[in-house]
Amino acid sequence: MLRERLKKDLLIFDGAMGSMLQQHGLKVGEIPEVYNIEHPDIIVDIHKQYLKAGANFITTNTFGCNPIKMKESGYCYCDLLKAAIQNAKQARDEVNPDAYIALDIGPIGQLLEPSGTLTFDEAYEIIASQILIAKDDVDVVLLETMTDLYEVKAGILAVKENSDLPVFVTMTFESNQRTLTGTDPLTFVNVVEGLKVDALGVNCSLGPVELQPIVHTILKYASVPVIVQPNAGLPCLHHGETCYPMSSEEFVEAMQSYIQQGVNIVGGCCGTTPEFIAGLKQQLPAHSYPRQRKAYTAVSSAHQTVIFDGDVIVCGERLNPTGKKKLKAALQEERYEEYVKEAIQQQMAGAQVLDVNVGLPGIDETKVMVNIIKMLQEVVNLPLQIDSSSPEVIEKACRYYNGKPLINSVNGKEEVMEAIFPIVEKYGGVVIGLTLKDGIPLYAQERYELAKAIIEKAKTYHIDKKDIIIDCLTLTASAQQKEVQETLKALTMVKNQLSVYTTLGVSNVSFGLPNRPLLNRTFLTLALQAGLDLPIINPLDQQLMDTIDAYRVLTYQDQDAVQYIQHQSNQVEQSAVKASSTLSLFDIIVHGFKDEVKAKTEELLQTQNAMEIINQTIIPALNQVGKDYETNRIFLPQLIQSAETTKLAFEVVKATFSKQESSKATVLMCTVEGDIHDIGKNIVKVILESYGYEVIDLGKDVKMERVVEAYQQYNPQAIGLSALMTTTVVNMQKTIQALKAVNCQCPIWVGGAVLTSEIAREIGADYYCEDAMASVHLLQDIL
Repeated sequence: MLRERLKKDLLIFDGAMGSMLQQHGLKVGEIPEVYNIEHPDIIVDIHKQYLKAGANFITTNTFGCNPIKMKESGYCYCDLLKAAIQNAKQARDEVNPDAYIALDIGPIGQLLEPSGTLTFDEAYEIIASQILIAKDDVDVVLLETMTDLYEVKAGILAVKENSDLPVFVTMTFESNQRTLTGTDPLTFVNVVEGLKVDALGVNCSLGPVELQPIVHTILKYASVPVIVQPNAGLPCLHHGETCYPMSSEEFVEAMQSYIQQGVNIVGGCCGTTPEFIAGLKQQLPAHSYPRQRKAYTAVSSAHQTVIFDGDVIVCGERLNPTGKKKLKAALQEERYEEYVKEAIQQQMAGAQVLDVNVGLPGIDETKVMVNIIKMLQEVVNLPLQIDSSSPEVIEKACRYYNGKPLINSVNGKEEVMEAIFPIVEKYGGVVIGLTLKDGIPLYAQERYELAKAIIEKAKTYHIDKKDIIIDCLTLTASAQQKEVQETLKALTMVKNQLSVYTTLGVSNVSFGLPNRPLLNRTFLTLALQAGLDLPIINPLDQQLMDTIDAYRVLTYQDQDAVQYIQHQSNQVEQSAVKASSTLSLFDIIVHGFKDEVKAKTEELLQTQNAMEIINQTIIPALNQVGKDYETNRIFLPQLIQSAETTKLAFEVVKATFSKQESSKATVLMCTVEGDIHDIGKNIVKVILESYGYEVIDLGKDVKMERVVEAYQQYNPQAIGLSALMTTTVVNMQKTIQALKAVNCQCPIWVGGAVLTSEIAREIGADYYCEDAMASVHLLQDIL
C-alpha cells in the first residue's frame, strides 16, 4: 500500500522531535530517548500534534537508540526502542490509524573504517538488532541524517536482509554539497538506488533555500521517490539560545518549488514544529508532480562517480597477477601493499576505473579480494571493477565495496547468469557481459546474438540494460588474425543496435607478436572508432594514453583540446612518475600509504637532517593534501589517512629532536558539556597532530570547570571547543565565559555543525572554523 502511494501521492513527514522536546523541558545534556520511558505522555503528545497537523508519517523517538549511544542512558536500548514504538502506536491509534510509523535510525556515532575503527559488520549488526526488535510494529525504516555512505550501505542491507519493510534514506549535506565523509549527491543517488531503496533524499544541516542545488542534482538523477526535510533555515543565537529563523509561512513558501520539481515526500527537521507541518498540509497539493529523468550508466566509489556519456573511460588493468611475477609473489606472501602502490600509480597516470583481480591458485581468493578492496578504498577515490570467475568472490567483494561497482563478469552460459545476476540485482552493480558461451564465437553476428541474450536474461532479474556493458572479446592477431575485424564489427553492432556501452581488453590483441605497444595503440584507435567506450588498458603506457587524448580531441569529446593541452604539456613530468616503481616520501604522505612511511623516513634521515625533511617534504606534502581536500580532489577518509601517515613520519623524525623541539605548540580540545558527539573533534585532533601540534584531548561532555582546570594545568597556546547539538551551544558560551573569568589569554576557536561565524562572535569565541583544514590554517596564522 505504502509503496503504491509513493508513486503518486505527495506525502508529509513530521517535523523535529528535539525542538519539541526542548519546549517540554528537555535539558541540555539529557538523552531524548530516555523520555520514551520516563515521560511517555510527552512523546505521545508530540506525535499526536504532528498527526493532527496532517503528517502522514510519525517518526519514532529513536534517533540515537543504539547500544553505543545509549550506553550511558541507564536503560537498555532495546527497552527504549520498544517504548518508543509503543508511544508512536498509541498516538496513531488515537488520532489517525491510517498514518505510518517510521522507525528512526540515525548515525551510530562512530566513524566506520577506514576513517574510524567501527567495522562494516559491526555497523550492520547494530542496525540489524534494531530492525529485529521493531520490524513487526513499524511501517517503514528511515535511515536519516547520515553522513557516511558505508554506514548507509550497512543499514540498507540490515533492513532488507532482516525484514520486508520499505527503507527510506536521507543524508545530510554541507554547504560544499558533500557529506562530512565526502559523498556528493550524484554518488549518493547512484549507490543507494542500486541497493533498491524505496525513497531517498536529504534532511537537516541546511535550510530549504540552501538545499536547492543539492536537491536539484538528486532530482536530476533519482528515479525513486525523493524526500526533502530541511531545517527551518540556518541556526542563529537569540538571548543565549540557538534558534532557527524561518517562520512556518516562509518555510512552506520555500518548499513550494520542490513540489513543482517533483519531490514526493516533504517534512521538517531542526527548528520545525507542528505549525510547519500544518502549513505544508494546507498549502501543498495532494499529489506529487511527475518528473522526467534520463537513464544513465555509472559506477561509483564512495566519493566519485564515473558516468558513461559517450566519452572514453579508461580502466586500469594492472591490478591482476596474470603475467606479473611481482604481484603474484605479493599475493602469496600477503604483501597487499603492492596492490595499493600499483593502484596509486594507475590513478596518477590517469585511470578512471581500476580492475581488481586476485585470482591465483593456492590463496583464499575471497578473503584476499575483500582485504585488498578495503585497503584500496583507504587511498584511492576511483571506482573499482571487481574481476573474478568465482560468484562467491564477487558476492563478498560487492558486499564490502563502498560504492556501486563494475562487475567483471557474466557470460552467455545459463548457469553463470543465474549465479551472477542475483548479485548484481542485490548490490546494484554494473555488470560486464562477455559474448561467449562454449568458447568465443568467430563471427560478429554470433557475438551480437549472445549480447542480446545476456541483456534479455538480465531483465528477468530486474537489471536494466543501462547497467550492462558488453565485451565483444579481443582475439589475438597472432593466432586469429582474420577474426580481429570480427571483434570490431561486433563492437559496432552491439553499440548501435542494442544501445549499450562496450568494453575490450585491448592488449590481448598483441600476444605472441613483437613490438606489442605498436599493435595495441593501433588496435585501440580502430576499436574507439568502432564504438569502444571502456578500454581496459595499462594507463602507464604513455603512448596508449596519448592515443586516447588525441582521439578525444579529434572526435570533439575534449572541446577546445583543454585536457589534451594539459596532459601533453605535463608529459615529461607524467613520464617520470610512470617510470618510477617506488614512491617518494611526498607521494607516500599525499596518498596516505602508512605501510611505507616509516622505512622511507628513516631512509631519508641517512642523507637529510630532520628539519630539512620536515620543511622540504612533510610540510609541502601536507599542504598539498590540504589543497586537494579543499578543492574536492580528496575527501575525509583520504585526509585522515594522510594525517595518520604523517604522524608516523613525525614519530620517526621527532625521535632525533630534543624535547624543546618536539612540538610546534600545545592546544587543548574538547566537546562541551551535554554533548556526546565527538567525531568532528576527533577529526580535527588527528589533522592537527599530523602538522606537529601537541593536542590535549579532554574528550566529550566536558564540564566547564574541567576545561578551566586543564587550561591552568597545561597552559596551552590555543583552545578548541566543539558542539554538534543546538542545545549545547549555551554550554560552549558558558565555558568561554569561565575561561575568560580566570583571565585566559590564549585564543579560543569553536566549531561544529550548528555553529556559524555569527554565533561564534555572539558566544565570545575568538575564531570559528568550519572544518579540520580551517583549524590548521587558523593556528598557522595565529600561533
